Amino acid sequence: MIIRKLFKFENAHIVRGCSTRKCSENIHGHSYKVEVLLESNYLDHGQMVYDFGLTKRYIKELIDAFDHSITLWSEDNPSYIKDMKKHSSRWVELPVSPSAEQFSRVIYLMVERVLVCTGMVNGEKNVTLSSIIVHETETGYAQGFKEDAHSELMGIINLEDIVFSDEIKHEWTNFNLWKELLEGKLMENPKKV
Repeated sequence: MIIRKLFKFENAHIVRGCSTRKCSENIHGHSYKVEVLLESNYLDHGQMVYDFGLTKRYIKELIDAFDHSITLWSEDNPSYIKDMKKHSSRWVELPVSPSAEQFSRVIYLMVERVLVCTGMVNGEKNVTLSSIIVHETETGYAQGFKEDAHSELMGIINLEDIVFSDEIKHEWTNFNLWKELLEGKLMENPKKV
């Protein structure tokens, strides 16, 4: 069975190298919708694949990191990156260009890491990430699956190369959330949220 949780965020970026001049040469923003699709062949003690309330913890915090932020590509012009960081307290730096396709891959890897590091306490079994759908506009989206997120053909994304500004980390329930996820620290789900 597959369940879906929808998240939203507002974000600015430039997508260098794309065909559209408006997108490749200008900072612009989108009202993103992100669908997280989780699946399992089992139901927990509440007869759910995974309680939607649990997704409001670390998964939501990481996706919310992109809200009212500018997303930067680490290979962009160094002076542009420096200026954006100088004038924006909320930024995320990615090792890939922030296209909808790459957002789906990055968010897939982030949510996958959360699930790997989550101690399930309510009978959840074999909960895996089916896919991530990133709606960049009302008419256009990208859907990323495991094989896409880990694709050598599309370029390997190292989670260690994703950097969040201190302003974003201060908003998390745990300033070291990303560091602890990268280290594989187990974070047990609460019995009640």
